[in-house]
Amino acid sequence: MAFNKVLNKSLEALLVLLMSVLVIDVLWQVASRYILSNPSSFTDELAGFLLIWVGLLGAAYVTGRNEHLAIDILLQKTRESRKRNLQMAIYICIFVFALAVMFVGGTWLVYTRFLLSVQSAALQLPLGYVYMVLPVSGALIMYYSIFHMSQLKSNKSETK
Repeated sequence: MAFNKVLNKSLEALLVLLMSVLVIDVLWQVASRYILSNPSSFTDELAGFLLIWVGLLGAAYVTGRNEHLAIDILLQKTRESRKRNLQMAIYICIFVFALAVMFVGGTWLVYTRFLLSVQSAALQLPLGYVYMVLPVSGALIMYYSIFHMSQLKSNKSETK
């Protein structure tokens, strides 16, 4: 439980930092284009990379807080006796997706980008670093899914 609080706070701080850098980057992009009439060459690429990181780490963060976007019509219509099993099945699906697509697929993507020495056009940054957020986010989502399943199994109320 204490580990979750530290992890949530760390993710929150990292997301605030990344969003701040993203806002400054986009402001500089607009200022250099319209005020200085000399558009910056790296800001567009950096904004895209930061957006990837914010989106994927944000997904892990809201999964941990159990506040992710969900269509819960089926869960609402299910009888109380079956809700727990359905919720467990949902957590298992989230875990399997995070494992297969984000962790395994993301690790393969990072590995191949480093292996092929693929670099971004403007920043000349190895793209493996950009895509590294995929397996990291996948691992976090898997951890949070296991945590929520254990909470559900022990009938404790889920903490946010």
